Amino acid sequence: MNTSPELIDTHCHLDLGAFDSDRGEVLQRAKASGVSKFIVPGVTRLTWSKLVTICASNQALYPALGLHPLFTDQHQESDLVDLEQWIVKAQPVAIGEIGLDFHIASTDRDKQLAVFESQLKIASKANLPVICHVRKAHDPVLKQLRKHKLKGGICHAFNGSLQQANQYIELGFKLGFGGMLTYDRSTRLRKLAAALPLEAIVLETDAPDMTGAAHQHQRNSPEYLPEILHTLASVKKVDPDSVATQTTSNALEVISGLAT
Repeated sequence: MNTSPELIDTHCHLDLGAFDSDRGEVLQRAKASGVSKFIVPGVTRLTWSKLVTICASNQALYPALGLHPLFTDQHQESDLVDLEQWIVKAQPVAIGEIGLDFHIASTDRDKQLAVFESQLKIASKANLPVICHVRKAHDPVLKQLRKHKLKGGICHAFNGSLQQANQYIELGFKLGFGGMLTYDRSTRLRKLAAALPLEAIVLETDAPDMTGAAHQHQRNSPEYLPEILHTLASVKKVDPDSVATQTTSNALEVISGLAT
């Protein structure tokens, strides 16, 4: 029997087809490894129905609904109207995965920004936290977050500077660390994790993507979350149980719907 503090995977896409053949077994293994709750973020309007249905079938799964910046070409104006309706009927714990991704030069930045800002307004109106996807765009994301009265949130897969991290923290955000932390080559990310207060960090896998060092070229899974936990504990030179207790408390603090 696992007697360690419970863990929360604050970002895993368990609704994706990669898990259709063995989702139940994956969840059983994750539970056996100490992971008790899972936030499942949405990425497009067409995925929401399946995501909500899957979450409704297991009380350990918590839906978040949003329009991901990398799928901007698929998003329609009507999706934003639908999002407000889905919030009422599905009761998500957050709006996400939303944000800005300027990694690809050809991306439609104006549309990304418009969709992001509209979702921030919806989150503010619904009094829900947001789960942000940010690549090469921390400063513009922070600028938008400051413009809206938000209930905090999580900056998923954080990879910005310490200065930017502190700006997110000031806005009531937690910073997500995942599988990239487990690679020895991730020296900058490890230095950042060591410098941040543990009270600002949450754990995530981003399964089935962003697999850790021990599972390269394999499907990522929430059952691997303890590997991220132990790496973080080693980097910060603290007891793993303390990391588990604090990161779980952090997740519960920013996404209060998890406590229900």
